[in-house]
Parts: sequence; structure tokens; C-alpha cells
Amino acid sequence: MGHVPLALAVSAGVLMLSALVGWLGGDAAGAAGAAAGVALVVVSYLVSSVVVAWADSVSPRLVLPFGLASYITKIVVLGLVMLAVVRTGWDGTAAMGLAIIAGVVGWTAANIWWAVHRPPGATNPTRTGSGQAAGGQE
Repeated sequence: MGHVPLALAVSAGVLMLSALVGWLGGDAAGAAGAAAGVALVVVSYLVSSVVVAWADSVSPRLVLPFGLASYITKIVVLGLVMLAVVRTGWDGTAAMGLAIIAGVVGWTAANIWWAVHRPPGATNPTRTGSGQAAGGQE
């Protein structure tokens, strides 16, 4: 979960910038749509991060199935939310869709930067590179 503070900080910046662009490109609906789009991305990635961290704390073998299940679930929920928003005819829909893209790019870029620049052992200091716990047992 060490990546989360940086990703949240970057996402806050993306949210503010997206809301400003939404406001300038439209009106309050554009700003609200942009803010909602970035917020959906943040919630989605936070849920995945918590699920994967929990699964890893129980057993590294649970990371893949729980990670995939959370991914599938959040994509379905995101699709249903977007479908519901589109059906309302809300003026902020386009800004929301574009901000979702901006939010994904921002969160992903922050994670890449963190992964490249993190201190040694910051991800899971009790595990070795072979996936075994320190001391040779899992």
C-alpha cells in the first residue's frame, strides 16, 4: 500500500485540473462530471489495492484470484454506473468519461513513478525475491 499516498496526491491534482477544464469547457455540470470521473477511478483503484493487499497478507496465492475478481467486479460496476449516467442525459457525462481517462493515466503514472523510485524493500520487506518469506518459509 506504499504507492497509495503518491497516487492519491497525483489524483487530487488530476481532479482539480479536470474540474477546472470541465468548468471552462462547459459549466458546473462539466466540472461535476470531471470531478466524479476522477473520484470513480480513485475509489476503484483503492478498492483493488486493499483487496490485493489483504489477499497477500493471507497468502500470496490469493493475490491473482482476488485481484482478478476485484478487477472484473469494478469494471462491471463502472460500466453500469456509466450506463446509468448516460441514460439520464446529464450534461456532465462527456466530461466524466474524459476525466476517467485522465484519472487512470494519473494513477498509473504515479504508480510507475513510485515503483521506479521507491526505497529498497518498500513493497514487502518480509519477503525475498523468490516469493518466500524471509527465513525460507512461506
